[in-house]
Amino acid sequence: VQLQASGGGLVQAGGSLRLSCIISRRPFSTYGLGWFRQAPGKEREFVASITWSGDSTSYADSVKDRFTISRDSAKNTAYLQMDSLKPDDTATYFCAARPLWRTNTELAYDYWGQGTQVTVSS
Repeated sequence: VQLQASGGGLVQAGGSLRLSCIISRRPFSTYGLGWFRQAPGKEREFVASITWSGDSTSYADSVKDRFTISRDSAKNTAYLQMDSLKPDDTATYFCAARPLWRTNTELAYDYWGQGTQVTVSS
């Protein structure tokens, strides 16, 4: 399984971006997709996750009510809609996949895409 993230860019504070994560083949229904981010000099952190069935989502407190994770099973693609962006959201964003039977932690994710850079100017 290969994942490819795209959609990053430079945006002003308060603006929006939508990230996409294309998966090389249809994930099993027992898999979940997640978005993580890593800012310069900081540890990688969880942003949001969704079950491939779409029936459950989870968000970091720092992005709750601003970011929305979704997936389009017909396109084998997951999305991260980011609204009301802040300079603190500046980071490289990664998408990843994990089997749902594993607890939703970073170590549970087997497959990772390359990152896409998001820069939010003040």
